[in-house]
Amino acid sequence: MDQARFQQAIALIDAANAQDPNREIADGREYPKELLYAHRMSAMLERFTADASEALQLAVRCQHIQRWKIPRAYYPMTRAGYHQWRTRLRDFHAETASALLKSVGYDDDMIARVCSLVRKERLQQDAEAQTLEDVIVLVFLESYLEEFVRTHNEYDEAKLIDILRKSLRKMSAQGREAALTIIELPSSLLPTILKAVDA
Repeated sequence: MDQARFQQAIALIDAANAQDPNREIADGREYPKELLYAHRMSAMLERFTADASEALQLAVRCQHIQRWKIPRAYYPMTRAGYHQWRTRLRDFHAETASALLKSVGYDDDMIARVCSLVRKERLQQDAEAQTLEDVIVLVFLESYLEEFVRTHNEYDEAKLIDILRKSLRKMSAQGREAALTIIELPSSLLPTILKAVDA
């Protein structure tokens, strides 16, 4: 790995996410929302696996790059609209990452690999894409689940269990084990989470 080039790429990704007008409080400090998410993703990847490739480290860092530029409200508030939004976001994140990586001298093969991971192509066949998916769910459970429940107070426990089961099904066996061992689950939701695990 060319460490200088890698750090330059990380700095560019962080600078792009630092433009997020949305803010989130963590540990008493205010952060641009997507910058904080990117840092949480990288930190979780380090906790989850000790030998992540350069491509995977870059893909994890730019998973939500500049996500605020394509709001959910741009698409119909239907299931089909949601899937259209998610598909457009995947392409946007990959396109944005590609331009940044090219600007610091990464070759076409590395850029294509990072973009494939960002799009989570071949999820069932690609071990690194599965690791990325595991990290996404682990970050959600540890850092965003409480907020999700708070903003969807119309959901009863059965609905939450169904949502959690769908998230857990996306994970590998190693990822599901990590959800119960390496992260700090919200204590108020632990009984619901365990029901989803056992379901």
